[in-house]
Amino acid sequence: MPNTFDDGPDATFATVFRQALRRRGLPLERIRDHLQAHGIHVSLATLSYWQSGRSQPEKAQSLRAVDALEPLLGFPAGTLRSLLGPRRPRGWAPPHNPTAVRDVYGENSDVEQVLGESFPHFNAGVRHLVIHETVNVNEHRFVDETRVTMVVRAVRSGVEHLTVIHSLDSPEAETIALSVPFGPPPPIRFLPGLDCVAADLPLARRLATNETAVVEYTLRAASTVGVSTFHERRVISPLRSYLLQARFHPRAVPSNCWHFYRKQLGDEPQSRHRVTLDEFHTTHLLPTKCTPGVYGIEWEWPV
Repeated sequence: MPNTFDDGPDATFATVFRQALRRRGLPLERIRDHLQAHGIHVSLATLSYWQSGRSQPEKAQSLRAVDALEPLLGFPAGTLRSLLGPRRPRGWAPPHNPTAVRDVYGENSDVEQVLGESFPHFNAGVRHLVIHETVNVNEHRFVDETRVTMVVRAVRSGVEHLTVIHSLDSPEAETIALSVPFGPPPPIRFLPGLDCVAADLPLARRLATNETAVVEYTLRAASTVGVSTFHERRVISPLRSYLLQARFHPRAVPSNCWHFYRKQLGDEPQSRHRVTLDEFHTTHLLPTKCTPGVYGIEWEWPV
């Protein structure tokens, strides 16, 4: 019997494709093999993106794949094609997903306490594409400087600023400063109970949908009582590239150092491996694929 589907507002290609797979009990491997038997090569990752809505079939071979899937899924010819709509513009990104924010930060994180009710919509107007950050550990074993360069893409028109939040290691409030390469330093909000600093960084101009912008800033802080033992970055959507560098003062060289990844803030690391510093007392983390989660460098001080 042919499949039927709800043609209401939720009847997107992704939802109908996903529901049809579930009803028929067809894994993506079976779909891939069916297409290969018809001389059409589509990867499992692409099929996964189609069912999640992250991308949709647009190229000629992808449209051939849609036509070949309709009889397998029990749809009349043209059913799935009719759900594709116009071709998405280059650089299209899926809508902001508040659940993805929660998946990485967990419950009642420092960021949620800073943002309150706006937490699920943290930077909802942009997608991060590239992040490069360098942390400097001074001779007192404290991260006293973090330099960040990132590229973001607007997913809606009218985006004017980017919110950044950093957790610090027992800083002294009067020493905290955030600077940008151009213009006056933006106002910062320091929450001593959380040891967090937040700021809204103005973009060079109001962005239109799919426009990109480069954001640069440097955060400095100092402490005479605390020491730092790690630095991490929370990633809520896939990045094209993430590079984290850690630089240690020659008189503050850790005895051990590790790179780590955890799926959610506070979880045990899913991967953690020891690394050695180079002769300049630096190490860097550059994931081959930067999927959502928490990436960082951890170190241990000699007694």
